[in-house]
Amino acid sequence: MTDSILPPSIDLPLIGRLRDQLPKSTETHCARAPFTDTELPEVPQSDNAAIEQAAAAGRAAQPEWARLPIKQRERIILRFARLLLDHHDQLCDLMQWETGKARVHATIEAQGVVSVALHYGRNGAGYLAERKAPGMGPIRARVGYRPKGLVGVIAPWNYPLFLAVGDVIPALIAGNAVLSKADSQAPWTLLLARHLAVRAGVPEQIWQVVAGPGSRIGPAVIDAVDYLCFTGSTETGRDIARRCAERLIGASLELGGKNAMIVRADADLAAAATGAVQACFSSAGQMCIGIERIYVHESVFPRFVDALVARTRKLRLGGGYSLAIDMGSLTSHRQLVTTVRHVADAVEQGATVLAGGNTRPDLGPLFFEPTILTDVTPDMLVYAEETFGPVVTVVAVASDEEAIARANEGRYGLSASVWTRDLPRGRTIAAQIVAGAVNINDGYLSAIAALHAPMGGMRDSGLGRRHGREGIVRYTEPQTITTQRISTPYPDRFREPALAAMRQVMRVTVRLSQRM
Repeated sequence: MTDSILPPSIDLPLIGRLRDQLPKSTETHCARAPFTDTELPEVPQSDNAAIEQAAAAGRAAQPEWARLPIKQRERIILRFARLLLDHHDQLCDLMQWETGKARVHATIEAQGVVSVALHYGRNGAGYLAERKAPGMGPIRARVGYRPKGLVGVIAPWNYPLFLAVGDVIPALIAGNAVLSKADSQAPWTLLLARHLAVRAGVPEQIWQVVAGPGSRIGPAVIDAVDYLCFTGSTETGRDIARRCAERLIGASLELGGKNAMIVRADADLAAAATGAVQACFSSAGQMCIGIERIYVHESVFPRFVDALVARTRKLRLGGGYSLAIDMGSLTSHRQLVTTVRHVADAVEQGATVLAGGNTRPDLGPLFFEPTILTDVTPDMLVYAEETFGPVVTVVAVASDEEAIARANEGRYGLSASVWTRDLPRGRTIAAQIVAGAVNINDGYLSAIAALHAPMGGMRDSGLGRRHGREGIVRYTEPQTITTQRISTPYPDRFREPALAAMRQVMRVTVRLSQRM
């Protein structure tokens, strides 16, 4: 690697400092930069012994971290937010270097993780405040939230800042130590963020990073922690769920999606087409909550398709660090192969390509045009399988009921979108879609921006939620503490008159409840 390959704000001394955060190892791995297909810096690979050592250090340091007042942990995270802003350009450069996404999408990601830090830095104490619970008779109950202990976070390559760091922040505020597994394709963004967190005041032992392929070190991470947060494929999520179940530890899993958009006859078609372009082609379609299927009322289908095709053809593709580019590269040869295979299979079986459909080797090794398909049938791969590339299918439907039924097809249930001028009707439709988040008159960003609200998947799209109260309480163990002013008699001291009186009270309570 030479200095000429480095992105604008990154230098070799910084890479060296970031590398020093990982356990020392004689084994290294080099991912490849999507824009140029050149090697990224070598990353030391952690073995099981290094993972056990990191876990032991985290466990030893966690009690002192948990004893800090939560307001003090919040202040540290707010300082972290400021440092993330101060190092915005470096974070964006690393994200683009590792993933190939366009600058605009890296910028949105960087701003998104700052928003998460601000949200939990301001609201964490409120979410975890001890609360009263109704008791019975002289009994008083209070519920508190205790940290799990050591939380494992395994995040994917497509959002190496928002997902890898956004899930760590509430775990830290809740009083946990964190063991992160860096993705093999995109470790450097995570390492810079962790470096900034330590500068903000997070003890080094409290947040540690290990590196290596998930197939090799993932089981060791699961064996070392008290709770696991994972974002990735459904197949890997199933395996992780089995391993966590064997250890009787909890897990939150955000998995795959084949997300649908519904465009009603009364929709603002220009806005819907613009929203579809953003939702389908951001980060070159490599987005868990991106749209891959659009169902449009037949009365407006031709006009919507014309608008969608026109906006898609105007997208500026390219590799580089300028905001003038609208869509970047796919991240890996694997994603390119899947995208090419899905489109070729669809075309061979009769699908029509309205825009795109081709690789762009003139721009770089992993570029694929934003692609719109129609006439897609159930026997095509692209119909139900997650493409995770810049490909969307558009289908005409005759009614809201048909659109809802089509949107609910398949095994996933992560995100969805509904476009209509009739907001009450939009909410009614949204409530019938099997998805953890449904955005009305937006493609995907609204649910991310609504940080007070939980976000996650149904069906094969996962378990648990991030963001909001659920996103931090998942990292805790609720603990009930009861007190009473008088001693409760033991059962053998009860006599029939007292028991009969108690039964009568219960009968009255039941009758009153039935009248409510």
